Amino acid sequence: MNLKLIIFFTILVVIISPTIYAQEISIEEKAQQKSVQVVINSSEEIHVKHVINPSNSPKQVNLIDGIKTNISVLDREGNEKQLVIIGDNDSLIVFPSNEDTIIEYDLDEVLFLKNNMFTWNFRYLETTSFIIPKEVELIFVNNRPVYLGEKNGITCHGCQMILEYSINQPKILKNVSWDKKKFPVEIRTFAEINQFNFNQTRKNISFEVDGEKQFVTTIIPLQLLSGPYSVLLGEQKIAFNEYINNGTHVWLTMRPDNSGSVSIIGTTVIDEGKIIQNNSAIANQEIIVYVVIGIVVLVVFIALFMIKKKKLLLAKFKDKTAKS
Repeated sequence: MNLKLIIFFTILVVIISPTIYAQEISIEEKAQQKSVQVVINSSEEIHVKHVINPSNSPKQVNLIDGIKTNISVLDREGNEKQLVIIGDNDSLIVFPSNEDTIIEYDLDEVLFLKNNMFTWNFRYLETTSFIIPKEVELIFVNNRPVYLGEKNGITCHGCQMILEYSINQPKILKNVSWDKKKFPVEIRTFAEINQFNFNQTRKNISFEVDGEKQFVTTIIPLQLLSGPYSVLLGEQKIAFNEYINNGTHVWLTMRPDNSGSVSIIGTTVIDEGKIIQNNSAIANQEIIVYVVIGIVVLVVFIALFMIKKKKLLLAKFKDKTAKS
């Protein structure tokens, strides 16, 4: 009997017998996937789409972990194709086809609210694109911030990550007044923020955080406080990420394990920036003065040299005339 037929009938036995688990059978060749797309909408609903390359033999497609519903297998024109499901919707068998095969399904019970963040412990070892709700501009991948801006998602290669994001994260605006100017510092967090303070002498911004394991993102004007930076929780240094330095502002994100006093320490503060600029201007002016003085001295020296030389020539001429 043809090997492919043996495999096919074995799969049917697995489907019919509920006592045999999906892990006990696997077709040797896995399908080549052209793309995998995960779309998350604002209501936390997730829709998955796999596009499978054409093949002249049956192939196995492993689906993303979770509760899968509304599974469909279609061709490019939207016509339904035959499908064989392995186990509890864990995998599908894609039959031979001269065109792309499209597998779609909804996914439930993978996205959970944890520490005010929608969290997904994701693992699928294929390149996967994620479309994030349009209200979200900042996500976290393995605790590292990713600013989406005008983009609507990310692509994850050989993907194993903890994806976190929030919708409508509170934004707290604190104004620092200095030299008759206001410098707004924005803090984005679900934690409660108290006792915000800018200390010019110590070159730091400090505030009290009330909330455990909450992301805290601060957007700081570089003119007010520039880096390199360090961040303390109490007296202890904690990890943070610095990103989106656009020349006027910098974003710093940290995630304190506990409530407490956070200090962001920089290296240059507002007055120092002015002094540096003024010193630079004074230095430039001094250089110009020295150059002008040098030129004047050189011109005077050349003039004196020419006058002296002219007098010597005149004296020689007079001498020669007297002798003759």
